[in-house]
Amino acid sequence: LAVLPAIVFLGCAAQKVPITDSSFEPYKFSAKDYVQKVDNFLVILDASTSMSDKYKDSIKLNLARDTASKMNQTIPELAFKAGLRTFGQGECLPRGTTSLIYGMTPFAKADLGDALNKVKCTGGNSPLDDAIEASGPDISKLAGKTALLIFSDGLQMEDAPVASGALKKAMGDNLCIYTIQIGDSPVGKKLLEQVAKDGGCGFSVNADDISSAAGMADFVEKVFLQKAAVKDSDGDGVPDDRDKCPNTPKGVKVDADGCPIKVAPAPGVVDSDGDGVPDNLDQCPGTPAGAKVDERGCWVIKGVWFDFDKAIVKKEYARTLEEVAAVLKANPALKIALEGHTCNVGTPEYNQKLSERRAKAVKKYLEGLGVSAQNLSTKGYGLTKPCSSNKTKDGRAKNRRVELTPVK
Repeated sequence: LAVLPAIVFLGCAAQKVPITDSSFEPYKFSAKDYVQKVDNFLVILDASTSMSDKYKDSIKLNLARDTASKMNQTIPELAFKAGLRTFGQGECLPRGTTSLIYGMTPFAKADLGDALNKVKCTGGNSPLDDAIEASGPDISKLAGKTALLIFSDGLQMEDAPVASGALKKAMGDNLCIYTIQIGDSPVGKKLLEQVAKDGGCGFSVNADDISSAAGMADFVEKVFLQKAAVKDSDGDGVPDDRDKCPNTPKGVKVDADGCPIKVAPAPGVVDSDGDGVPDNLDQCPGTPAGAKVDERGCWVIKGVWFDFDKAIVKKEYARTLEEVAAVLKANPALKIALEGHTCNVGTPEYNQKLSERRAKAVKKYLEGLGVSAQNLSTKGYGLTKPCSSNKTKDGRAKNRRVELTPVK
């Protein structure tokens, strides 16, 4: 087909379709529920002459910009690098068959929106292959994975699959190609599906299918995001944000709130301490009331660890110590020995004093929670009782601790 010399501008009063649908309310992704699965994305926007053709109540270029704008509004502002490249020869665009008019730069909705607003004209043939080839230098040196998103009608661009295949071969698993068809041409649909297929890990959709907020949210999630891993610190199967009983010992069965299930003894079976473990299976009889036990019936008290050369109780141990305090206050006769320890960095004399300060810091913390000082004893062991090897950084960190031991 001959190249059409006509240039079509879209900024005149006759064009009443705005770049964004005023009724569109983008879905808001929660940052805590999702993480990005790509690091970069590049939009390729078709501004060739065929994009001035009317489609439904608008022209194709307006629909392409509108769809790209909806995508821009829906993408959460995570740490992406983004860009916008056009192809076509409209007078509102830089010289040449293809131009990078935005990026590659840290993603900002306002900046990408401004760049889309600049594409107001169409002209020339449809050199998608040139745009794909030119995008190689745009994205090939970027770290991480990249999504290439092509908004086009798919017409008059027979060489595009060759170019997409070559770019995929060069970038391998770091590239996925997605095509968004503007219009309903079967020829264009077939070509764009082939371009996406050559990308290996992308897909092709029609703009009509992602025009709604729900449709666009589904598209954005598939291309850009993945569900964040659910944090379950104690491994009991209940996420931390719903776990009312954190630090459950391993192997203990829990309810929907993450709290140990108290199993009533069978008829005739005695559970003297009421910890849910029958006496004939209880390896730790006499468990204090309210204490959480493991499958052996033993009260498991997690220790408190400290930063290097510090004797400050960190916030992460607040809940552990609150649970200990609750048990102590419910059992006035119960006493706890607080035993401080250090790693082997420094002199024995210095570490002895440091271990004592650590034990006293935990004692002071528990007293602040209402525990009587008479129920707490402290002792420092310095570097003499390591629980792990001091030859490694991790081992030394484990040795900087205070152990809490019930005293009978």
